[in-house]
Amino acid sequence: MSGTDKSVTTRRDLLQAAGAAGAATALLGGLGINPALAAAARSEKPLKAAFSNAGLQATWCAQGKQAAEWWGKLFNVEVTWFDGQLDAVKQRAAIDNMASQKWDFVAIQAFGIGTLTQPVQKMIDAGIPVIDMDTLIAPLDQIKVHSFLAPDNEFMGASVTQALCNAMGGKGKIIMTQGALGHTGAQGRAKGFNTVVKQFPNIEVLDTQPADWDVSKTARLWETYLTKHPQIDAAFFHNDDMALAAYNIMKARNRTNILIGGVDAMPPAIQAVSEGRMFATVRNPSCRIHGGAIIAGVAAVTAGEKSGQGIPKHVITDGPVVTKANAAGMQWMEDHFLI
Repeated sequence: MSGTDKSVTTRRDLLQAAGAAGAATALLGGLGINPALAAAARSEKPLKAAFSNAGLQATWCAQGKQAAEWWGKLFNVEVTWFDGQLDAVKQRAAIDNMASQKWDFVAIQAFGIGTLTQPVQKMIDAGIPVIDMDTLIAPLDQIKVHSFLAPDNEFMGASVTQALCNAMGGKGKIIMTQGALGHTGAQGRAKGFNTVVKQFPNIEVLDTQPADWDVSKTARLWETYLTKHPQIDAAFFHNDDMALAAYNIMKARNRTNILIGGVDAMPPAIQAVSEGRMFATVRNPSCRIHGGAIIAGVAAVTAGEKSGQGIPKHVITDGPVVTKANAAGMQWMEDHFLI
């Protein structure tokens, strides 16, 4: 390599490192992690990380994978994916496979609480930092994950339900379609929903069956609901994919007067809010959770940051309610993997 080539490579490396530091400062500050870590965030040697989330069929999970890989390239981390396939048994097999290999750190969103405890404990015992994402692998007092990055699911459920109840004028009939009941995120969203509707004695809850994040199951449920109930004023869904699947059934039945609320604020849902097909959604910050897992893992490995010290044990990743008023700005933030 010539001296000029070396100079170009050095400048490129410096620019990349500076970019990583700048990006990390913004993201770390938003996560409550010490931004001073950003200065030395990028690993000098390539790191190997294993990731798994509930299932790449879900738009939120697919976006998270894209964000993790983007942040991984920025911080010199090779990300290997183990797809949960929206199935607790299949994800367990994938994590058993993950636990049989050596990693610098791993990050996991479990399909259900308690389903992955044994292989995750095996990795922790081997000294591998484990970052828990979005839903509890196991209660934090029962398993020593390095950090738990998750939204306030109760807040998300409550905030969208509140928006729907207000738009209903405090009266009418509503249905909640839940995610997987073993998912702590779904449990929190249901709790938020129930807390709010109890404040409205003139709102009747018609049904609360789970659809397990499955759009086909959601469609079947809503075919039944629309046949059974001549009046449905609003519907709250635990994620946007299910909300939009139900909207397609509503449209086919000419029942588009139902107010729809979702969770995640994925691009198709933001567009649906802008166009009036959905009333509201709330941002579950997939990019910040998956990107934050990269940064927390790198900090644990390269800077020796301890759990509960330099890296908080539990990081709340807040996200706002999305309506027509802020939909465009929210989409811009997502496009740049910032939220």
